[in-house]
Amino acid sequence: MIHTRDTLKINEKGHLEIGGADCVELAAQFSTPLYVFDEAYIRRMMRVYQDTIQAEYDGHGLVLYASKAFSCEAIYAIAKQEGIGVDVVSGGELYTALRAGFPAQKMTMHGNNKLPHEIAEALDAKVGMIVVDSFSEADLIEEEAAKRGRVQDVLIRINPGVEAHTHAYVQTATPDSKFGFSVANGAAEEMTAHVLAKPHLKLHGYHCHIGSQIFEKQSFVLAVQKNLAFMAEMKKKLGFEADALNMGGGFGIWYAEGDAMIDVDGYAGYLRALLTTIKDGCRELGLRRPFVYLEPGRSIVGEAGITLYTVGAIKEIPGIRKYVAVDGGMFDNPRYALYQSKYTAVLANRAAEEPCELVSIAGKCCESGDLIGVDFNLPKARTGDLIAVLSTGAYNYSMASNYNRNFIPAAVLVKDGKADYIVKRQTYEDLVRNDVIPDRLK
Repeated sequence: MIHTRDTLKINEKGHLEIGGADCVELAAQFSTPLYVFDEAYIRRMMRVYQDTIQAEYDGHGLVLYASKAFSCEAIYAIAKQEGIGVDVVSGGELYTALRAGFPAQKMTMHGNNKLPHEIAEALDAKVGMIVVDSFSEADLIEEEAAKRGRVQDVLIRINPGVEAHTHAYVQTATPDSKFGFSVANGAAEEMTAHVLAKPHLKLHGYHCHIGSQIFEKQSFVLAVQKNLAFMAEMKKKLGFEADALNMGGGFGIWYAEGDAMIDVDGYAGYLRALLTTIKDGCRELGLRRPFVYLEPGRSIVGEAGITLYTVGAIKEIPGIRKYVAVDGGMFDNPRYALYQSKYTAVLANRAAEEPCELVSIAGKCCESGDLIGVDFNLPKARTGDLIAVLSTGAYNYSMASNYNRNFIPAAVLVKDGKADYIVKRQTYEDLVRNDVIPDRLK
């Protein structure tokens, strides 16, 4: 089953169509493997979050696109046009956003181990907010801000101990996590006092991210309640009343059968529940309403992206498995190898045909584990067919590599049938650009 929408459907030719563009024509024009992004859907998702904050919270908040999901200059250009902010987690993401002309004041800088040069770069760029994740980092930001004669706005990442129902590798607010300061063991309170003592740091409040690919509203509601309770405790104990609360992201998307199919209004409902809990909780606890930040990434670009592949070798092992190999693999989508992530695939050039067999889609790397996934229900595939793997917009290009010296695929942005490169296709020269042979080896 395909989670179709007005910009992702099967056209009259029986081909998969995205953003008004026929996937067969996209493959012919740009070749494969190819990442394809639906611009209209990306904009729609950015707007629904910001519009919900406007309608339900008097606009007292800001959506920050979590650019680790997919980072390139074009996505920052779209975010800028839509009037939202972004979060960045490295010097590279910061550099890319700045190069795209994104305003630094609407950026938040994250990371559990920000490098000294990254902190210096963030301060030089005058990034709006830095989320502090260690005592030593607070000391370093204080030192760098003092050198520049300015005060840096910061949040503290806390760990409220909420366990969301998601993959263990993407849970971030459980007791054993490299992220944040535990509320339960007193570390969050200790860190609050530590930052408040810094003359060149202005503490605005707290950040919390409980994990990714979460479908239960109650997980977010519980996280809000625990954050507000901690904020009330810090007001009572330390006289500090937070004026900002960043609830991170983590809203789940549809990948395959068994996942909830959430439409745009559904995501607005998730955020509405979160904002209602904040309003009710602040009233009950006697807290002023904080400025709210939200950091959706996967839910903005995940379903907006697909990956197109061309079928190559087909190998059937009687009674065991049938492999359909494509011209991509774990170098452009490592998520099955890492998390056993499930996807939905269709034959993009024969999308209207009924599926008739279960196959595994194999990549071209010299690794037994190089699979896009197993048990895809497809029509009988032939060499030269075009396979589209859906919902690959998040954490595919971001996590891609040149393993086996394969090319990271190009990416195109489609809207109203028009497609443009947003990441050009690599060349062999790109692969060896930074190689150096020392004189002693010549």
